[in-house]
Amino acid sequence: MTNQQPQAAPEIDAAARFDLERTRIAYENLMMSWIRTATSLITFGFSIYKFFQIEGHGSAYTARLIGPREFALALVLIGLGALALATMEYRQNIRLLKAQYPQCPRSLAGLVAASISVLGVVALVAVIFRQ
Repeated sequence: MTNQQPQAAPEIDAAARFDLERTRIAYENLMMSWIRTATSLITFGFSIYKFFQIEGHGSAYTARLIGPREFALALVLIGLGALALATMEYRQNIRLLKAQYPQCPRSLAGLVAASISVLGVVALVAVIFRQ
């Protein structure tokens, strides 16, 4: 039986660590910009829906192919889809970064994205069920 100890991650020099840290921050900034974009799409779609619901003009648009409700659904779905795709790309990039930089600090961008996703799903359900 060989007694092998687990290998520690190789120490990287300061310049490489700063390069990896800059890369991580760039990924964070990119994810936060996707979160802002998705939030804008979701809130704009829900606002359009509520505006036309409050105005009471919903019945005037039923004969059209795309009315305010359908447009709102499309915007909310695009926002949720964009956030889901951005989150998958972000996680893939961070996983690759952690392979080179195991000391990479944990990010809050994923938590923010999850919170916005929950709010987006609530808005989607409200638009679907006309509440």
